[in-house]
Amino acid sequence: MSDPRTGPQRIVCLTEETTEWLYLLGQEGRIVGISGYTVRPRRARHEKPRVSAFLDGRIDRIVALEPDLVIGFSDMQAALADKLIRAGLNVLVTNQRSVAQIFGTLRLVAGLVGCHTEAESWIAACQQRHRDIAAEAARWPRRPRIYFEEWDEPMISAIQWVSELIGIAGGADVFPELASQSMGRDRVIADALEPARRAPDLIVGSWCGKKFRPERVAARAAWQDVPAVRDGELHEIKSCDILQPGPAALTDGLEQLHRLCAAWAARQS
Repeated sequence: MSDPRTGPQRIVCLTEETTEWLYLLGQEGRIVGISGYTVRPRRARHEKPRVSAFLDGRIDRIVALEPDLVIGFSDMQAALADKLIRAGLNVLVTNQRSVAQIFGTLRLVAGLVGCHTEAESWIAACQQRHRDIAAEAARWPRRPRIYFEEWDEPMISAIQWVSELIGIAGGADVFPELASQSMGRDRVIADALEPARRAPDLIVGSWCGKKFRPERVAARAAWQDVPAVRDGELHEIKSCDILQPGPAALTDGLEQLHRLCAAWAARQS
């Protein structure tokens, strides 16, 4: 069981997934500040002060909270992390990209707060659900081809963990070669016709904090004959459910992908 005396007692979370994970572990009492983009769990927005955006934060306010650890995610937070380190704070920034790396980061954070047992129980249940979903999908005669769009201008395709979750859910990412690129700029699709050429059966949009507009996608030049456009298979998964590399993506994000894939597969029989 967890030991409340273990590890950092005052944590600032610069991104949502760490906040959600600490709440799931019952360690929300350690959190003294969160990202302004946090929506999971909803109660966190009412219980914790919001002290950062994604690329920057209120350094003076974070310092005033006297955290013994600040946790962030991604190379994109390097400048923010640098400011906090120069302000004399302890900073941990992870850079997970794959599903396996997400699980590893969850274990790392859980270990910091003495919650190894609770974390392993949650992870085991989550991984079993992944196996169950994959086994169900393996029985389908066909898997839908999926174009997942993280951003529209420029078009950016799925990051690695999303691509892997598409595979677990029963689909096939139409841009697997881009999923291995860790930087968003390296997943930009330069040719606007290339997604159409790959003929996705489903298009899933998650425009990183802004509302997905399927009618705009359907109206793109020369996309009218794309199977997903022709059949009205344009769907949104909110970025908070799939583009945060933590519990949300591994659970709700995957489940939404699986429901879309299962519904498509059922219509093929």
